[in-house]
Amino acid sequence: MAVKIRLKRMGKIRQPYYRIVVADSRTKRDGRVIEEIGKYHPKEDPSFIEVKSERALYWLGVGAQPSEPVAAILKITGDWQKFKGEAAPAPMKVAEARRDKTEIFNEALKDVESEPKTEAVTAKKTAAKKAAPTPAAEA
Repeated sequence: MAVKIRLKRMGKIRQPYYRIVVADSRTKRDGRVIEEIGKYHPKEDPSFIEVKSERALYWLGVGAQPSEPVAAILKITGDWQKFKGEAAPAPMKVAEARRDKTEIFNEALKDVESEPKTEAVTAKKTAAKKAAPTPAAEA
């Protein structure tokens, strides 16, 4: 049985994400898989890549052939170099940790509290109408 390591498409239209899977080469792209060994989210900045290195090296060791996109992903993560016995690549870019929403809210609240409190600058519309007499009342 010929085994391939390839991408299984998931997600929505224009919002793809992929699972890196080990499957028989004769099955459909999104069909039955032997094992899922990772995730790939190309729309995030930088792209999110997660590979179970131990399982990827096992499947490469027993003869599974990676597709071209998976081979590129394995080179980025360094698993391909481990398998071939080459030097490790430069470290991957990792997205910054997101700030907690409550922290952002509390910071904005402090900014609002520190601003000086003043009255509204514009005059009210009802006062302007009372000050100007209407032409019907004069006639």
